[in-house]
Amino acid sequence: MIYRFRVILDTEEDVFRDLEIEKTATFEDLHNIITQGFGFDGGEMASFYLSDDTWDQGEEICLFDMGDSDEPIKLMQETRLESLVTEYTPRLIYIYDFLSMWTFMVELAEIAEYEPGVDYPNVMFAHGQLPDSPPEKSFEGEALDNDEESGDSFVDLDDYDDLGFNENWN
Repeated sequence: MIYRFRVILDTEEDVFRDLEIEKTATFEDLHNIITQGFGFDGGEMASFYLSDDTWDQGEEICLFDMGDSDEPIKLMQETRLESLVTEYTPRLIYIYDFLSMWTFMVELAEIAEYEPGVDYPNVMFAHGQLPDSPPEKSFEGEALDNDEESGDSFVDLDDYDDLGFNENWN
């Protein structure tokens, strides 16, 4: 069986690639066809993350074992696509180059039969050009601004009365 993926760059412009790959291929094989399909040299660190319907980042599948955790990790070269990607769990997030943070949404679009004469993996369709630099990321959240010009006042940690608890609270 063949997995057909749509790989979309997280940007305002439409930039995506439609890829075909054998379902028995590894995540490293998928990584390689994505980097080739988008014109990267493939020399940077990368990871896939399992994702849900709202594109929340889940379990990581790493390109290399960086050895900074005692937890077992999934490596791209050891993990087959069919072991984690199904019609019920079709979404992945792919990050290429952790300094630049090229971010892609990867979705299983179809499970198909082999086609005679087609070599897999295969870039079926390419739309849009990769920008010169990765799209800017805006991380939403409450910003801390202690700038007096903005009207916010600096919190004096020595003034216990203003902190809302008793000095001898413990």
